[in-house]
Order: sequence, then structure tokens, then C-alpha cells
Amino acid sequence: MKKKTKRFILCSCILIILGIMLYGGLYLYASFTPKLPIKSANSFYLYDINNNLYETESSSKWVSLDEISPHLINATIAIEDKNFFKHWGFDYLRILKALYINFKNRKTLQGASTITQQYAKNLFLDFDKNWSRKLEEAWLTIRLETQYSKEDILEGYLNTINYGGIFGIENASWFYFGKSAKELNLAESAILAGIPKSPSNYSPLTNKENSKKRQSLILDAMEKEKFISANEKEEAKKMELTFLGVSNKNNSKMLMYYEDAVLEELKSIDTIPNSFLQTGGLKIYTNFDINAQNALENSINTNITNPDIEIAGVVMDPNTGKILALTGGMDYSKSQFNRAIKSKRQVGSTMKPLLYYAALENGFTPSSSFTSEKTTFTFSGDKTYSPSNYANKYPNKEVSMTYAIAHSDNIFAVKTHLFLGEETLVDMAKRLGIETPLAALPSLALGSEEINLMEMMGAYGKFASGGYNVEPYFINKVEDANGNVLYEHKSTKNLVLNTNLTFILNELLTNTYARELVDDAYPTCYNISYKMKRKYAVKTGTTDTDLLIFGYNPELLIGLWSGYDDNREVIPTDSAALKNTWVDAMESYLGDKEEVWYKMPDNIVGVLVDPITGKVATNDTVNKRMLYYLKGTEPSVDYSLDSLIPTMKEE
Repeated sequence: MKKKTKRFILCSCILIILGIMLYGGLYLYASFTPKLPIKSANSFYLYDINNNLYETESSSKWVSLDEISPHLINATIAIEDKNFFKHWGFDYLRILKALYINFKNRKTLQGASTITQQYAKNLFLDFDKNWSRKLEEAWLTIRLETQYSKEDILEGYLNTINYGGIFGIENASWFYFGKSAKELNLAESAILAGIPKSPSNYSPLTNKENSKKRQSLILDAMEKEKFISANEKEEAKKMELTFLGVSNKNNSKMLMYYEDAVLEELKSIDTIPNSFLQTGGLKIYTNFDINAQNALENSINTNITNPDIEIAGVVMDPNTGKILALTGGMDYSKSQFNRAIKSKRQVGSTMKPLLYYAALENGFTPSSSFTSEKTTFTFSGDKTYSPSNYANKYPNKEVSMTYAIAHSDNIFAVKTHLFLGEETLVDMAKRLGIETPLAALPSLALGSEEINLMEMMGAYGKFASGGYNVEPYFINKVEDANGNVLYEHKSTKNLVLNTNLTFILNELLTNTYARELVDDAYPTCYNISYKMKRKYAVKTGTTDTDLLIFGYNPELLIGLWSGYDDNREVIPTDSAALKNTWVDAMESYLGDKEEVWYKMPDNIVGVLVDPITGKVATNDTVNKRMLYYLKGTEPSVDYSLDSLIPTMKEE
């Protein structure tokens, strides 16, 4: 045996002996501390926007050990902590073995957490890994062992552990197999016992092969610990199982994404203790609206038929910032990654309304024009940039800003961006609440930067609210188990944008589906205009890998993203599906409500113009449309700005 290995083993033994001595003292002290209220801890009660309790998979029903299959109990002990009934919270021999293996291989290959330690971790709101939290968990482990029986600890663990986004064994049993935990057979129990180690890798719904391998490992461990015979093991391995992936509480495949977002916001609230033991559980009053969630999910399920594509969607009240509904994917049971709150993707042309609002602030009007043709831009001395329009189609003539928005013209956008100066759009994004650092590049106007969907919702919310600083939020109020208010949302609604210019922008975004803007091509949302029963401001965005749409009126804002997790290219049918998803969700939720639109400010004037050129309409004008201007800026002169940008070469 090498000297280094001998020294390592000797030092480890000394440390473990000292640890045992320390543990003995702490064990004695812990036995005199107040008893922990574990059965009421780690429980969530979520309430909707009408203060009605609604159940999700985190609303765990507590079941006693005698209501859980002995096979599941034995499988859990065999794979997670075979010495559970022998140790006092920490398995020192297992710790020593894990230290040796990890030291020998120079990386972490084995852990040594006991069931008691894992249960202690479950009693905290988040899973911080700093030393302070580790000490808290260690002290809690000791208190659990001194104050409760092994059966109580095991019961608590099984009722709070994560089975792939489904919390508690009773919920998991119904979700995966459509039966109570007491009815689980050996094969089913071994599958479920394998999930908590790594839900994303061992859930039978996301990785059936890995799940089956871990089931086999667990059955081998159960035989070794003499929980089952060799024949029972082999029969269980051969048994064909059917996995449902359906909740017994609701039919939603996406509701848990909303709950994820609620819990993420909960962790950021300073007044909420990080330990459930201090609260006895939580009552969380949210903005969840079941009608909005149903409208969103039904629309997604109807229109998104590609089995490989993913989606994220957010429904918001633009007057208050309340998030009424959300999904972070197509099916929570198959992927718990919440793309709505955690993913950053290129936003494409949905960046352009931010650019054009900045342009309106800097003297542009709906009639301001540039020539849109294939162009190479020179910037920063000798660098060049050659953007292209969709399908390489160019009007090859002067077009108005109204046309550019309706057709999402990239040349016009980059010309506007360079005319204003690249920093202008960066500053505007910050002003609208986008915290992601953005590079001041020509391509920023076309949404080349990656931004989170919720950040974009915050920006669009300021347009949809008429210019007010309305921030998206999920939680209205939080109470502890005794009804004491721990947190209450305080709304602030300050005007941050010019109401006149916001009105003009909102009107401009109605041209994305206007018949009068049909020219060399159709406006970007023209193909869904027949479904619109009311007036909306809408903008789409398309990159090689990402599809987005944001649309709103004074009552509702919906933002959607769609794409592939592996960043493969999107196709036109994916784009059409997303646009139809948006309009169907909007119309479904608003239903028969009376149509509302933004009141025209006193300083705004409407003028009948040719929207393609931006010039005042005459008797000979074929397409006429009412556009809106600040008084005194309505069209009467040539609005071409091309001559003011010397740093471009037109090809």
C-alpha cells in the first residue's frame, strides 16, 4: 500500500473518531431541544387568483408507512441507505469509503448522505451548498435522530422526496402507475426508488433505458440485503410495466411549470425564512388563472403537433403585471427544465419594437423611410455586416417605417439602428427592464442576442400597459401555517414611457396583419388575421433556431417561444404553428369580452396615408390606411433618411 494512501486512511480515521466524539455531545444536547414539527413542514398550499386552493404535484398528501408498499420501503433502504436502522444519522464507514474512492479517482464518484441527511435537506426551501447550510443540515440531522424514531424519519423522507418533479411517494405512485403507494408491486417499487438520485436521468418517462438499468441495480441490492429472493428479483426484472405520466389531480401536462416559477420567485423574497421548520409550511396566494392556463395549454396541444419541438409561453395582465398562466415546455413529466424562466434564446425581430420606440423618441414617424435593398454596412472603421431579408426578398425601393414593421424588414431595421447609434438600443433595452448584458452591434437590431422570455415580457408589458412600469410577478401573498403574513406584493405603477409615442407604436404593431400592407409580400401575421375578432399589437421573431411572438391589447399580453433544445433549425410549419397558438390562446381567453383598445391621446392626429410609402393618400392611392402621428409631424415632406447615413455601400 502506498504511503500517501496509508496517511489518507489514518487521517480519515482520526477525523471520524473526533467526529463521533463531537456527535455524541451534540446528540445529548439535541435531545433536550424543542421537538421539530416535521409533519407540517415542507407542505405547500397554493391558491389561485380567486383565492381558491388548487392542488399540484407539490401539494403532497402525507401517507403513513403502513400506507406504503413494503417493497418500496425496502427498495429505498437498499439503494439509498442500507444501514439506515443501524446508524445515528451519519454512516461513518460509508463516509470513509466514499472519501477513499473519491480521493483515489481524484473526482466525486460516490456520495455518503443518509436518508436522515436527505430528509433534513428537504426541510429547506432551497438547496444551497455553502458551508453554513451544510452545518444547518448536519445539526438538523442530529435533531431528527434524537427526537424521532427511524420509522418517523423514513416516513417523512418518502413524503417529501422528489420523484421527477412529483413530490411524495403517494403523488408519484398515482402519477406513474395510477395506483396508491400501498398497491405498488416489486417491479414498480424498484423503478420509483431509483428516480430520486437523478430525476432527469432515471425517470421512466424521460429515459426508460436508464430507468430500467437502475431498477436492475436496486433489485440486485434488495436481494443482497435479503429483502427478496433470487426468483422474485428475476421475475421483477422481466415484468413489463406501463407508465402513465398523468396526474390524478388535473389533466395538465404544463401546470407544474407555473409552480416552478412560483417557487423560484418565492426563493427571492427576503422575508420568507429558508427553513420550512420556521413556518410550518406555506400558504402561497398566486396569480394563477385556470381559464388562462387552459386557454394556453389547449391552444398549444391543438397547434403544436411536432413531437420534437419545445415551447415556452407566458400569459400576463398588462395592467398589473400578474402572470396568469405559464408553461416552460410541452410536458413537465418528460422535461422539468423551465424554458420560460431559465432559458435564454435569440429573440429575433421581436427586438424591433424596442428599436422603433427609440426611433420615435428620436424624431422618426410612421412615414419615415429608407430604401430597402441588399446592403453591406461598414462600421467600426473596416468591419462589414451584410444582413438579409427573409427569403432574400427586398422591395428595392423606399419604404416607410410602417411597412418595415409590417414586413419585419431587416435592412430598414439595421439602417435605423446605425442612424440612432448602436448604444441607443442597448440603453432602451435596459430602460425597459432587460437585465441581460447586450452587445452594441449592428446585428442587435435583428435580435442576435439571447434574452430570457420573462425579460421580454417585462419590456412588452410596458408597451401593453400604455407606457407604465409594470413588472411581471407570480405571488400576491405568502402566509405561514398559522395565517401570519410573511410577504405581500406591493404594486408600483410609474409612467416610464411617453404615452403619445407608446400609442403610436401600439398602432404600428397592428399593421403586421393589415390588408393594406400587402405589397411584394404579405405582412408577417397576415395568415392568422382571419382568426382575430379584435384589434391586437403583434410582433413575431424568427432566427435559424428560434421562433417568438408577442401580442397584446389593453387586457392581455401573451408571449411565446418555440424551438428545439438541441438548437436544430426551425422550419416554416413550426412558425405557422406558433402564430396560430398565440391567436387561439388570445381569442379563447378573451372569449366574448367587449373589445377594448388604447385611448388616443390629445396630442395625436390620425392621417390617411399610403402605408407602404408613408406619403399622404390621394385619390389615386390604391391602399389607404390611417396612421398616427404627433401633431405637427404628420406627413407633408419627404421623409427619406438615406442621405444621412454615409457609412453604407449598396449592392
